[in-house]
Amino acid sequence: MTIRVVVADDQELVRSGFAMILDAQPDIEVVAEAGDGAEAVEAVRRHAPDVALLDIRMPRTDGIEACRTISAESACRTVILTTFDTDAYVYEALHAGASGFLLKDVRRDDLVHAVRVVAAGDSLLAPSVARRLVEQYARYGRRERPAAGGPDPRLDVLTGRERETLLLLARGLSNAEIAAELVVSDHTVKTHVGNVLAKLGLRDRIQAVICAYETGLVAAGSPPPGGGASPVPGRP
Repeated sequence: MTIRVVVADDQELVRSGFAMILDAQPDIEVVAEAGDGAEAVEAVRRHAPDVALLDIRMPRTDGIEACRTISAESACRTVILTTFDTDAYVYEALHAGASGFLLKDVRRDDLVHAVRVVAAGDSLLAPSVARRLVEQYARYGRRERPAAGGPDPRLDVLTGRERETLLLLARGLSNAEIAAELVVSDHTVKTHVGNVLAKLGLRDRIQAVICAYETGLVAAGSPPPGGGASPVPGRP
């Protein structure tokens, strides 16, 4: 199956470069390019692509607002392009429905991989973005919520094993790694991940990771056992 993609960036050279890389793949077709968020929304409406690649900063309508509209109107999944050190709005992009985040200096192979991963229904964070992103999100989320003592009641719907699964998701482990950690089969892990998403009303693994930070299951700033930042790989 061919993955249909819309590429949106107000810098023509960047936009055309991404489009050329993706269009050169046998399983990917760039159906439209857009110079701003409004054009991206119209292109999605016209071409019904599988994935929209959106720069976070664009004139008229920025990538966040375009992502919000696209997510509300269609099944198209969005990947946000960000220069994370200077973009203060990645937090809002998660609320808008983004399924992936990439740095704008992404390597060619990583760009292609990201489009394939997101088109398959998975979620993806660039490894250098993942931990800082979810911790920023968690800090903002805690400031927005009223203070409350004790464990977050949202987690009460989870079984003990499902909480363990959520914790391992927050560490960035793949399904195979979670299976090894819990000494269960990959199929059992997929069931646990699916239950976590369904019970907590989460769209994907990115939201599951964020939920683990927001609810205090994982403390922002604490290093994950076994390593540093990781992508959010695999599928439920």
